[in-house]
Amino acid sequence: MTLRQTGRLLWFALEVCLAVVSYLLTVTLVFPKNKRLARAQWLSRASRRHLKIFGYTAEISGEIPRCGLLVSNHLSYFDILAISAATPAVFVSKADVRKWPLFGWLAELGGTIFIERERRTHVGAVNKEIESALADGVLVVVFPEGTSTNGDEILPFRSSLLEPVAAGGSEISTGYLHYVVDGGDARNDVCYWGDHTFFPHAVNLLGKRHIHATMRFAKFQRTTDDRKELAKQLRKAVLGLKAKSADGADSRR
Repeated sequence: MTLRQTGRLLWFALEVCLAVVSYLLTVTLVFPKNKRLARAQWLSRASRRHLKIFGYTAEISGEIPRCGLLVSNHLSYFDILAISAATPAVFVSKADVRKWPLFGWLAELGGTIFIERERRTHVGAVNKEIESALADGVLVVVFPEGTSTNGDEILPFRSSLLEPVAAGGSEISTGYLHYVVDGGDARNDVCYWGDHTFFPHAVNLLGKRHIHATMRFAKFQRTTDDRKELAKQLRKAVLGLKAKSADGADSRR
């Protein structure tokens, strides 16, 4: 392990301790009226602090969503930090993330809704949680690809978690994420896919000098209440954001 990795691991541990204290002071002890929103705001603050450890910067374009449903491509656990730093949100994530060292614990404190994809009956309960979060006025983030990728392509979107917004009533936004790593290859160093395991991947990432994210957001105009058709339209919209990113057409923010 390099000196940079060791130092950043210690820094990360310190930030976790500070995050716990902050959680106690802003969520546990003050009994906020909207606890779900308070947890999302806490995670947003903690994410901004933790991202400094990675030498993180971001270029953001489009209107940053504040409520409703955000549908985005999915590259890594790092997506949660990046999006949360930009806007307080509740995330829907696979249940395995809950077991990850520290990261899973922080995600749970932040109000992440965990889904057991192998249990088809669990989708209904998760959709009720999504509906509840939307009713609380909190932004909910879903990754309809169902898994993270190396970013080369955007997989077909699964429609099951779109049920709460299929018939209208909530705003929908689309998002696209892309990373660049100083002295590395984002496809392997940031993107978490294939046979990667969490701790070795995270330690390797801590050794990179600088990580830059490009985030594109756009409002989505619903034209159907059919869940499967909506999934196709949303994927097409995210692919459009990806094309703009490749063209370098968006201005810096």
